Amino acid sequence: MRTCPKFTFGVGDRFAHGAVAQLQAFIAARELGVEITPVWNKSNREHLIIGSEPQSTRDAADAAVSELGWNGEYLLDADHINLDTVDRFIEPCDFFTFDVANDIGKPADAADVAAFIDRHPELVGTITLEGVEKPLEITRADVEHAANKFLKATVHTKAIYDHILAAKGPEFVTEVSMDETDSPQTPTELLIILAAIADQGIPVQTIAPKFTGRFNKGVDYVGDLAQFEHEFNDDLAVIAHAVKAYGLPAGLKLSVHSGSDKFSLYPLIRRALARTGAGLHIKTAGTNWLEEVIGLADSGAEALELAKRIYTGALANKEALCEPYATVIDIDFAQLPSAEEVADWSGEEFAAAVRHEPGSSAYNSNVRQLLHVGFKIAAQMGDAYLNALKSNQKTVSECVTHNLLERHMKPLFVGCIQ
Repeated sequence: MRTCPKFTFGVGDRFAHGAVAQLQAFIAARELGVEITPVWNKSNREHLIIGSEPQSTRDAADAAVSELGWNGEYLLDADHINLDTVDRFIEPCDFFTFDVANDIGKPADAADVAAFIDRHPELVGTITLEGVEKPLEITRADVEHAANKFLKATVHTKAIYDHILAAKGPEFVTEVSMDETDSPQTPTELLIILAAIADQGIPVQTIAPKFTGRFNKGVDYVGDLAQFEHEFNDDLAVIAHAVKAYGLPAGLKLSVHSGSDKFSLYPLIRRALARTGAGLHIKTAGTNWLEEVIGLADSGAEALELAKRIYTGALANKEALCEPYATVIDIDFAQLPSAEEVADWSGEEFAAAVRHEPGSSAYNSNVRQLLHVGFKIAAQMGDAYLNALKSNQKTVSECVTHNLLERHMKPLFVGCIQ
């Protein structure tokens, strides 16, 4: 098993041109006293849309590490894979996010459920969690219900893990993702899931449960902040308990997924990390792509015109672009400016509409979300888009680095207990 560092930060790089700028943010964070490990990620769907291979993400990360002389760890995530999609990721990747959401809720065999309950009599009764005032009160019916709901998913997880292990050996990080489901997992369910994962012999190092609220692509969390903080702290306590009870890896940590910026959650997460000393994996997939568009707009001239063409193309194809992301975006089409209006925007106006500055009157979350899912339009431009990134590298890179460091890393990690 490859040991996962304490603080890991998932960064998306859809067009494999942002790795140097992204890594500069990690270097700056280190200079501020916090060691964060970059985890470059790109999903199978994104590779298919762009026409790339996972090796291209590895090559970009390796080149950035070499160019900047980064001597810390770094990882490459096979993002949200399953048995059908994992093979193309096995060689270049060393971090695997197992997405087993489709198996959640599929009834397990009655004999498997009964055997699980017999193996875990300790799950029935009162379980006291350190740092949590109210203990868990778990009935046999609770265990039976959760086992019936989640055992199939843990069996699938084991199948994916064994497949990678046979092909690659043990030097990789395992993450289990259960966030793309209809309902949040309760602390009781999370404990039962971890017991089942331990039964399967899977050395899980990060787990991504679903939290209450919406984590819409590219914008801030929408939900009850107090409830999120309560759930997050309960989950930290469950993980700490499960590590001791079931011999799971000592560094097992929570993962907060999705392409949401999560700005309002950062103070809550930071407070919990400082209190408990826990680790964290966090993803901001898609942020880099949006910062590229902002950088092109800021560059003006031909780069600005290309950014406008991307918006115009996304607007014309909004229904098709949004449909695959319907559960993770909330776009009011009536609030999207027309192509004619955007054509008259200055670079400053375009950038201000997209840049995630919640206090700005120019910021338009609808425009930002549409562009978030509109990367397919840029992909269809081929070399025209890639050449624009190269020609305007300085401005684009400044946007990428500033966003990661100032809006994400500093609010979340700087000052946390190491």
